[in-house]
Amino acid sequence: MEIYQLKQEGFKIRRIARKLGISRTTVYKYLEKSPQEMAEWVASTQTRKKKLDAYELLIHTWLTEHPDLSSAQVHDWLKERFPTLCVGESTVRSYVKALREKYHIPKTEMKRVYQAIPDPPMGQQAQVDFGQTIQKTSQGKEKKLYFISFVLSHSRYKYVTWLSHPFTTKDMIQAHEEAFQYFGGIPYELAYDQDSLIVVSENEGDLILTSEFQAYREERKLKLFVCRKADPESKGKIENVVGFVKKNFAKSRVFHHIDKWNESCLAWLIRTGNGKVHNTTKKRPVEVFALEKQHLRPVNKKISISNIDNSITRNVRKDNTIIYQSNRYSVPLGTYKKDKEVFIEISNQNELIIREESNGAIIAKHTLSIEKGKLIQDSQHTRDRSKGIAAYIETVSTYFDDKEMASDFLQEIHQRYPRYIRDQLSLILKVSKTVTRERRNQALEECVARKIYSATEFRDVVEFIQRQTDSHQRPPQIEAIKTLHGMDDTLLQIKPKTRELDSYIELLKGATV
Repeated sequence: MEIYQLKQEGFKIRRIARKLGISRTTVYKYLEKSPQEMAEWVASTQTRKKKLDAYELLIHTWLTEHPDLSSAQVHDWLKERFPTLCVGESTVRSYVKALREKYHIPKTEMKRVYQAIPDPPMGQQAQVDFGQTIQKTSQGKEKKLYFISFVLSHSRYKYVTWLSHPFTTKDMIQAHEEAFQYFGGIPYELAYDQDSLIVVSENEGDLILTSEFQAYREERKLKLFVCRKADPESKGKIENVVGFVKKNFAKSRVFHHIDKWNESCLAWLIRTGNGKVHNTTKKRPVEVFALEKQHLRPVNKKISISNIDNSITRNVRKDNTIIYQSNRYSVPLGTYKKDKEVFIEISNQNELIIREESNGAIIAKHTLSIEKGKLIQDSQHTRDRSKGIAAYIETVSTYFDDKEMASDFLQEIHQRYPRYIRDQLSLILKVSKTVTRERRNQALEECVARKIYSATEFRDVVEFIQRQTDSHQRPPQIEAIKTLHGMDDTLLQIKPKTRELDSYIELLKGATV
């Protein structure tokens, strides 16, 4: 109807197509049809057969048995049972939505039931949490900032401090000391998330704290309440504070310097964070805090935190990378060992510094990425395999007179044994060093002529040529005949004593024959 109306108003086909965002072919096609034909065509589209109609009963059964089933799960189950079915997620989503409306199957969700909890007594509890934002700098770049916030559960009195690098345990303890000085006392209980700076692991409710925070806890005699994993609602007051800081103070604010940023945040706390009427209590936190301050434990002495290690440890993965802020950062090849840990720290230049020892030499340095799931890799931490093999082949080919033939021979071996080319080249080089240049040249020519492309067969050819050459150069030698009796040959030269014949005739006189 819009096409007909624009045509009657005098618009040309090109202008109609541009105005309605359709092609000129579509405009021509619709203008050729009468209003009656168009009405019949639209009605037919409403009753046309859909691709998933053959699976309607199955999908209806799934939705009836599992009302909370999502369309993405339906799509996966269809692909699992019918591998040849080719259907898009959007098609399944539309079909599932239509079936829910047709059979009145609303999607049910398991919702957590919340109960209002009275505020704890004055001075009883403070809640603590971390947050981070990405701010525009005065140079137009982006800068990631990190903050820790404290709130007294009764009065809603807040304290916030910022850093330009992620918090270490030392930074966190320093922030606690600043917060206690700001509050003028210490609450009897502190509520936290299971943050890695505080908790090492959870053993069926028995929390294992980091050694530094455990020592600080004992020094300050703090009572901790650590929330269960994935349960931020149990400390909803501080969750609201984190959102309030992000949306009211940090949003659209330009970052110049971290010190100036902290000064602005303290002024914001006085003006808005603690000076504005709280939406739930309907009171100004600063006014309620004047009474709550009297119930806090006094800060008796200052604690020295200079001896606390400021480094963060990370395990080295098998691919010689570490995980930090959901990104992978490379370390030099060979760094990985089982249970190998490295120490990391963040510099003021927004760089990730990696050391093998806490105060040891730097083994890697990377610019921090604000993205997620990225591999940040130093080219010096990778092995240039193509360049290494090419250089290796060039080195081995110099042991032959015909370098071009040798290079072609070695390249052919590379194509046949790509995974073992280093072993092949190593064997050829070892054999070449043990024979004369003439022998290895003969072996190369023989291998190329017979199309033999293998390091082990090259070695066999070299040994064969060596044996043949040695047999031709050595003159034949006649070995002396050894006597069977094993006696000294000089004894054979001795002649027995002989007698005259007359003596024998004299003895035989009168004998008959």
